[in-house]
Amino acid sequence: MRQMENKAKSEVNGFVYFAVGVAALGGLLFGYDTGVISGAILFITKQFSLSATMEEIVVSSVLVGAVAGAIIGGALTGRFGRRKMIILAGIIFTASALGTALAPTVSLLIAARVVSGIGIGIASFISPMYIAELVPAKVRGSLVAVNMLAITSGIMVAYLVDYAFSSSGGWRYMFGLAAIPSIALIIGMWRLPDSPRWLISKSKVEQARQILQRARTVSDVSPEITDIQKSMEKQGAGGLKGLFQPSLRMPMIVGLGLAVFQQITGINTVIYYAPTIFKFAGITAAGPAILAGAGLTMVMWLFHVLAIFLMDRVGRRPLLLVGVAGQIIGLAILGAAFQFQQLASFKSYVAIGGLVIYVACFAFGLGPIFWLLISEIYPLKVRGAAMSAVTVTNWALNLVVAVTFLTLVGVLGHAGTFWLYGVIAIGAWVFLYLLVPETKGKTLEQIEEHWRSGKSPRAL
Repeated sequence: MRQMENKAKSEVNGFVYFAVGVAALGGLLFGYDTGVISGAILFITKQFSLSATMEEIVVSSVLVGAVAGAIIGGALTGRFGRRKMIILAGIIFTASALGTALAPTVSLLIAARVVSGIGIGIASFISPMYIAELVPAKVRGSLVAVNMLAITSGIMVAYLVDYAFSSSGGWRYMFGLAAIPSIALIIGMWRLPDSPRWLISKSKVEQARQILQRARTVSDVSPEITDIQKSMEKQGAGGLKGLFQPSLRMPMIVGLGLAVFQQITGINTVIYYAPTIFKFAGITAAGPAILAGAGLTMVMWLFHVLAIFLMDRVGRRPLLLVGVAGQIIGLAILGAAFQFQQLASFKSYVAIGGLVIYVACFAFGLGPIFWLLISEIYPLKVRGAAMSAVTVTNWALNLVVAVTFLTLVGVLGHAGTFWLYGVIAIGAWVFLYLLVPETKGKTLEQIEEHWRSGKSPRAL
């Protein structure tokens, strides 16, 4: 085993690390633009005297754009390639950072947040797709998970920036600083080539060969190219039409199921409303509430690092099953903190404990593995369309959860809302146990062949 791990590491050179790092800036911006609203909304609500409904619209407007961005990304990535679409996302992120920072009215702020969401929708699935199609199979899990670590890093940086400007209420600076990494993403991707697998799909085999020779330590990459070409010959139609092939029925069920459960177990209520939840739990000042949210994000970051270490050692399925089980426990504790009056004197500590368990388990399970698996389980010809469809579903459910959280709290109470998420998480665990395959150590072409064989997902 040790020898295999060393061999896997030896297959990753400096070019691959650079490409992964640059592509992951898309994830960083995804996380920053998602997380920055949690602190900014406290001051935006005060400045513009927003109602609860308008507060939900400002928070969730980015998700409307994300749905649109995922659709746009899926439609264009097959034609223009992964690299150009990530560059486009960087341009959109830059424009939205300036737009939100300078917005004079709530309407223009919402419009700029929608634009930001378009960038998020594109980057959210094309960045991990680019990484998965470039890196060696034995370390694909860990290196694709770097993108999720970047998302969490972006959220954490957003919380720290929010805290830094909380004393002055400078929410415009919170948004505007996103322009710095977005410009870095544009410059970095400009220097990188496109995905070798996409180039092969466009019959640009020699360009793909040159890139694979830069991305592999072995001198002869012909066997890998041959495997990709043979796999493409066995694939049916590409694009949206190809998603309805019988061999894709199960991978689409798996991908869509993961997309749904990742969201409706409530994770983004924590990201968007963490300071608000801490206020519910008794931490009333804005600064400490934001700082507590930053601490929670640090927990998420640390457990994403753990996921990177374990992904190609333990495998995807064990991390998913243990992670979702932990989310169920965390949600049960969180609900109890608000339900039982006996806990009133230390309610905030119980709530924080529940949130920490919930976030930690999401961070090494359903959080990163969803994005990894959807970058692995689809054939090359339909990968863009399939990942787009799954990502649209993910963002649409994200939107539903974001716009209903405060309403659910009003109807069910804090305890009832978190317990509802916990019951849904039990359903998620059963789905994962029955249908989600183990893809550790398999090439993308081997995974494609498995679906064509018609065997059970768990037989992979």
